[in-house]
Amino acid sequence: MKRAIILIALLLSLFAAKPASAANTQLLVKANFGAPAMNLVCLLKGCQVTQTLNGSPSNFFVISVPNSANASFLLDVLRDVPGILNVTVLSGGQNPLGNRYIVRTSGGLLNLQTLCLLNLCQVLQPLDGSLNQVFLIGGSSNQDPNLILALLRAVPGVLNVELDQLVTVATGGATATDPPPSLVDTTPVRYYGSTVWEGYVNQPATQIIRLAQAQQRLDASGGGIIADIDTGVDPNHPVLRPVLLPGYDFTRNQVGGSEMNDLPGGAPSTETPCVNCTPGQVNQHSIAMVDQHSIAMVDGPKYEDFGHGTMVAGVLHLVAPSASILPLKAFGSDGTGNLSDIIRAIYYAAQNKATVVNMSFDLKTPSQELATSISSAEKQGIVFVASAGNDGEIEMVYPAGLTNVMGVASTNSQDQRSSFSNYGNQIVWVAAPGEAVITTYPFGTYAAVWGTSFSAPLVSGGVDLIESAKPGLTQSQARFAMAQAQLLLAVGMGNGRIDLNRAAAAASH
Repeated sequence: MKRAIILIALLLSLFAAKPASAANTQLLVKANFGAPAMNLVCLLKGCQVTQTLNGSPSNFFVISVPNSANASFLLDVLRDVPGILNVTVLSGGQNPLGNRYIVRTSGGLLNLQTLCLLNLCQVLQPLDGSLNQVFLIGGSSNQDPNLILALLRAVPGVLNVELDQLVTVATGGATATDPPPSLVDTTPVRYYGSTVWEGYVNQPATQIIRLAQAQQRLDASGGGIIADIDTGVDPNHPVLRPVLLPGYDFTRNQVGGSEMNDLPGGAPSTETPCVNCTPGQVNQHSIAMVDQHSIAMVDGPKYEDFGHGTMVAGVLHLVAPSASILPLKAFGSDGTGNLSDIIRAIYYAAQNKATVVNMSFDLKTPSQELATSISSAEKQGIVFVASAGNDGEIEMVYPAGLTNVMGVASTNSQDQRSSFSNYGNQIVWVAAPGEAVITTYPFGTYAAVWGTSFSAPLVSGGVDLIESAKPGLTQSQARFAMAQAQLLLAVGMGNGRIDLNRAAAAASH
């Protein structure tokens, strides 16, 4: 009874807080077709699509109509268009679904749908697959989000509510310097069924962590499914193609984790390493062996993290070459993504039999639902690894700071902490090389990379390598194995720099 009274009071305050309508009227359209079709409908019917929100299985569009008279007529017209499921009149403010809320319930959608019938919100999509407990809700930016949060928390059956966050895949000051010699060592060699560059297989990073000795000791080369939550991957890269699973693109709600869809013209017709190219800086933390046309294509803030996922996948493949890689695209080429898509990706990984999840990103604001999704997946035996961040500070970041995630810092070739690497035992379990690491890059070529983003997959790949020889490795067992590391003089570097041969020996006992 008390909760119902609170809910009524919140509703009254919410309606009282609504601003006056602007000249244009906003309509919210729910449809089972995509943006091109909605734009065509508006072209024919005299409206304008001002915002698109991808949902599953339906999409939502905010439509602007010049005046109320037109809106009344258009409302009836749109409801008769095949594929349009619902049309709702919204207030005239800008960005009417600008706020997004992550909501966990104990009773599925029923109570949330009742609330959203009042035009206060829209249920956009489930975030936990078939579990039917966590949902993404869209709410008007014209209302105070704290009021909406309180309103949602007052709904019977709601267990947790939080605002969706914008997350950046690569943050801080990891900066590429000079091209290392390994980047231009283009001698072709065979590596577990693929032809690769010598500089990729026998680079300093693999020698430092004693990768070859570990593979020999275990008589293994990986074999599970490593999910990589990132910007996607180049699915046609000749080195990665044999081990890639289709994956999923959460930024577009479609099967396939390709980051080449972010390019203006899509993927090039050929995917051949550019052996005669001069190394060129393609973003802050990467120097790649690509031609000038390709560098120009990915120049600018819209593409400042293009290739990040392909480069992380290349490190995973280097360490565990027989493992399958599941690319889960939760970030765009500009490096930004929604926390809700990361949560979706974690549940997707768990429901698609991943054994290791690599998370080369960090956020400074804690999220209960991020922690819950990881705890839920860990119960299925999945091991989680995350980068510690590149701010060069002792700071709390997530997911590395969660107790059931192995946070990874970066070291240089002298086993010193990289100047850009975050540190502190709250977020660092182990460290791994993160400077001038040679890996794959889109367009079928290679790059040298800097950042904790590329230290983390050395650990993720190492976990899969050990698990392929010792099936059923738990998070605690993986943590113990990786803790058998080279001690470092630097403060706040956890158990030290990984030594995969020691880790393999520890797991063998």
